[in-house]
Formats: sequence, structure tokens, C-alpha cells
Amino acid sequence: MSGSIDDVRALETTWTTGRIIEKELPTPSTVRLRMHVEDRHRHRPGQHYLIRLRAPDDYTAQRSYSIASDEDDPLVEFLVERLPDGEVSEFLSDVAEVGDVLEMRGPIGRWFTWDTTTPALCLVGGTGVVPAVAMARTARRLDRGSLLRVVATARSPRELPYAEELARAGATLAWTRTDTDQRPAGPPTADELAPLLVGAEVVFVCGSARFAAYAEDLLLGCGVAPGAIRVERFGPTG
Repeated sequence: MSGSIDDVRALETTWTTGRIIEKELPTPSTVRLRMHVEDRHRHRPGQHYLIRLRAPDDYTAQRSYSIASDEDDPLVEFLVERLPDGEVSEFLSDVAEVGDVLEMRGPIGRWFTWDTTTPALCLVGGTGVVPAVAMARTARRLDRGSLLRVVATARSPRELPYAEELARAGATLAWTRTDTDQRPAGPPTADELAPLLVGAEVVFVCGSARFAAYAEDLLLGCGVAPGAIRVERFGPTG
């Protein structure tokens, strides 16, 4: 991938294939896949791919997964949460192996993408952290870290993917069930968000439906205009 990210344009996507090059289980409930995608299009941070599984009888199941990698990365990275009885996530976690080829379509999404020039805040929870990781990686490559702030939350450090990488990037991390020397356990508060919202023109929220509802209420209470809040919520479809 080369050229300016400003040159990335939305394209009509078609199904292609991706080969698993790297597979890692960073926690018992997540799997990290790094894939080589055939006929790959450039992507903006915040976009996602569809991954489709096909059974011998041609039954198919597909799910949407956010991209964690910067578009300059030669591989496309995903972090998938393994959900009980999730027919796609369980396969990716328990069955898929390095070298396997999967059906894929992407990158998809225009609304929940960061243009890399607008000052932004990401407020994300749990595995909803993935698009924020892509944005942070892109900001680092372009030396535009001052334009992006990240607030990520989970019950404890071991339950937040990419926690160490985000901490190194200067993200604010909040544990809802773990006290630290810096803050008591609990979700992000209005007092914590207020200084991070100064200058932000758009806020990206990603997480479970429960987290997204909390985050939207918190942001509106902080005076953020509804039109400046972009939300991506997910449920237990697996």
C-alpha cells in the first residue's frame, strides 16, 4: 500500500479470499488473525470486512469484523471475540489454522471512519476497541497523534485487547472493576472526558449496546452535539 490516505476512495467491493498468515489467542475469549487479502483495496481506519464461512452443503454464515491494522500494513488484522455458540467466532478461534483460506468482502463502511485530519475522540469499550486501534496506528504513522484521543474501558486490564499498545499511545484507560493508583474502579466520567473533548469535532463510540447507550448519554451530558457522535454497537451474534 502506498500513497496518501487522502487518496483512499470508497469502492464497490466484491467477494475475494484471504489467507490466514498469523493466528494468536491473546486471551481465552479472543483470537487475533492477520491475513493476506487477494485483490485488496486500501482502507480508512474504522472500516470493516465481512468474513464468510461455507459448509460442504453450501450453507454459509458471515459476520462483520472491524479492521485493527493501519492500511500501510501488508496484512489485514482482525481481533475476534469468541462468543459461546457463535458459529463464525468459534470456528475462527477453535478450528481455523494458519494457511486456511476464507471468503472475505471489504473494506466496508463510510460513516464510521476517521479522515485523519479532523480532531477526534474515540470512546470505546471491550472488543469495541478495535477500530480505535486502527485509528491510533494510522495517526502514529502519519504523525497526527495530536488529532486523536482515545478513552478505552473494560472490567480489568486483562479484558481490554491492545491495552499496552494503547497505553503507549497515550490513551486514557478506565477499569470498571479494578482500582488503580490513578483512579477508582468505574466507567469513564464527565470530569475525565471534558478536557479530552476540547477541540474534538467528532466522537467515535464502539462497544456493546449497553456500553454505547452509556457513552451516548455521557457525551450528550458533556455538551457534545448529537450530530458529532458516531456509534457502532454490536451484539452477541457470534
